[in-house]
Amino acid sequence: MLQTFEQSASPEQGPPRLAALRAELAAEGLDGFLVPRADAHQGEYVAPHDDRLAWLTGFTGSAGYCVALMDKAGVFVDGRYRVQVKAEVAKKFTPVDWPEVGLAEWIVEALPGGGTVGIDPWLFSVDQMRGLERGLGAVALRLCDNLVDRVWADQPEPPMGPVFAQPVELAGEAHGDKIARLAKGLDAADACVITLPDSLAWLLNIRGSDVARNPVPHGFAILHGTGRVTLFMAAQKLEGLGDHLGPQVEVKAPEDFLPALEALDGAVQIDPASCPVAVKTALSGCDIVEAADPCLLPKACKNAAELAGARAAHLRDGAAMVRFLHWLDSQTPGDFTEIDAVVALEEERRATNALRDISFETISGAGPNGAIVHYRVTEATDRTTQPNELLLIDSGGQYVDGTTDITRTMVLGEAGPEEKDAFTRVLKGMIALSRLRFPAGLAGRDIDVLARAALWEAGLDYGHGTGHGVGSYLSVHEGPQRIARTGTVPLEAGMILSNEPGFYREGSYGIRIENLIAVEPAPPPSRPDRGEDASLRNADLGADRPAPDRYGAADRRGT
Repeated sequence: MLQTFEQSASPEQGPPRLAALRAELAAEGLDGFLVPRADAHQGEYVAPHDDRLAWLTGFTGSAGYCVALMDKAGVFVDGRYRVQVKAEVAKKFTPVDWPEVGLAEWIVEALPGGGTVGIDPWLFSVDQMRGLERGLGAVALRLCDNLVDRVWADQPEPPMGPVFAQPVELAGEAHGDKIARLAKGLDAADACVITLPDSLAWLLNIRGSDVARNPVPHGFAILHGTGRVTLFMAAQKLEGLGDHLGPQVEVKAPEDFLPALEALDGAVQIDPASCPVAVKTALSGCDIVEAADPCLLPKACKNAAELAGARAAHLRDGAAMVRFLHWLDSQTPGDFTEIDAVVALEEERRATNALRDISFETISGAGPNGAIVHYRVTEATDRTTQPNELLLIDSGGQYVDGTTDITRTMVLGEAGPEEKDAFTRVLKGMIALSRLRFPAGLAGRDIDVLARAALWEAGLDYGHGTGHGVGSYLSVHEGPQRIARTGTVPLEAGMILSNEPGFYREGSYGIRIENLIAVEPAPPPSRPDRGEDASLRNADLGADRPAPDRYGAADRRGT
């Protein structure tokens, strides 16, 4: 069994850990310390060694912060976790609705006379640091080592998972060609620093196992304009890789990374959205060029081999899902639990003999647990299903040819009129987005409204984005594209996104329906005076599919 159901943290553990942290604050002469859910690589997912936010507070969501002051501690969570955080943190911690309330705003109000707050420069990006500094006024930031690490006595060791090659027939392009292509694009810089694990994995056609559910390795790299890469990664991780990296890639130890940065000269490119402050500080002798990580957009725009792999993975995964639904149909509500459903679904995926891992912890929420957007069922929370309640299952698999993500909401009997109405409105939004043909150049924020319109008509909404990018046997959450009010990156051909509107009634039920969709060029319009268009279609379909009709709906089938 890949998924486990142990309770990873308990609310009662938080207060003594907070007290220990405050003792360190006093010793350092600090008024507070910021604890993000982040690691030095600035990826979304963290290894147990870096899960400081969960260790300190008990909150296990995938995004958030704790601002630990001497007299109060705020836990900042977004709309996905407003219900979950209440169950996971002790009363010593105050949940804060973020980003509606910003970190700087809250800190200034909590420290009206000013003060000094410490941060670990490896755990905050350049952009995050700037945002904090702009809003803090009389409150100063001090870069320091991580105070949580000082008091975390049994902190796990950093991950050392083995690295393996991703075959070029699945990657669609040799890593040497990727390096040359991206190096040529560094017009304004002599080198570029890469810190994101999935960017590193995509660029070098490698995969790893340093982060659960995401086949990525931890490491850093410098992409040189000369067309070579210096990779900073523990040698023991690379022992099984053979000569895959080739002469274009020089491997050095992780401890050589900062000295190598300090030795650079000329113009060096960083992505302020993901580059840690510590990296920029080490580049103080260089001319800094700020631009997006050069891997992000090429990685997001899947080539033909990657799209074919995604469709093959979804056909395989979809068949497993259908077998699971058959199993579910044979069960009697009251005789099985949320964990039973997770186990049954994973067994069907494992039966494909192609599953490498699940792509995230399966969300199996029955009744009121379905209203917790990123609910993780544990032995302590496992709910026995009840007749006529809703069961929300959000799950996915990691296959060598693709990453899957699918959500279905089932009724275990007869749904009530409110649930039927809400489900219909969610489904309308999901179908509207699936059918969409749109002008080229639009971003996710321009189309997000279509998924919400039917809900808005009834005064309803949901507190999460409608869609995220998905990797090619990489992270199930991938940027830079997203379908949300904050999605500003234009949608381009080859991008894969989730389409997952929902509705949640706290304490009662949750509804979410999700397929993956791909962006592709639309066929010529019926009127020759119209401009270039793009369209969305289901990413999990086979190669032989009907052409889109005049409304841009290529195929109505889901996973």
